[in-house]
Amino acid sequence: MELKLIGKVNTHQGFRIDIEGEYKEALTEVEGFGYLVVLWWADQVDNPDLRRTTTVEKPYKTGPDTLGIFATRSPVRPNPICMSIIDVKSIDYDGGIIYTSYIDAEDGTPVLDIKPYYPCSDVVRDAKMPEWCQGLPNCIQESESFDWSNYFNF
Repeated sequence: MELKLIGKVNTHQGFRIDIEGEYKEALTEVEGFGYLVVLWWADQVDNPDLRRTTTVEKPYKTGPDTLGIFATRSPVRPNPICMSIIDVKSIDYDGGIIYTSYIDAEDGTPVLDIKPYYPCSDVVRDAKMPEWCQGLPNCIQESESFDWSNYFNF
């Protein structure tokens, strides 16, 4: 199995995704989407020891004392693949750049894939969440003003 880097996160002056030259054409008609799903590789925490991690100790203040890694959004996992939903501010097709307000990845993070955000398949109206997740924002727009420091233990 071979993964191909299609771009990198760039946080030098705002937030953007720089698409590799051979994939610039893949941006054709993306401008109509307000949001994109970005899959990225958490390369800065990719090591054999962290890939063996199966549980973590109380990452969320209101959560249980121990959580299985699949019950978290932590980049520490067997395959450090992460997902972010970003807003599309603008696209520079010639430069292969997607400008966004924010992405929760570090500068230089490898981007593996980009998919359009479709409400018909990406929104779950009555999503079930554990009790310790109650109080989280209901949408990405509410996340901007949410005090995440009261949620995480790190």
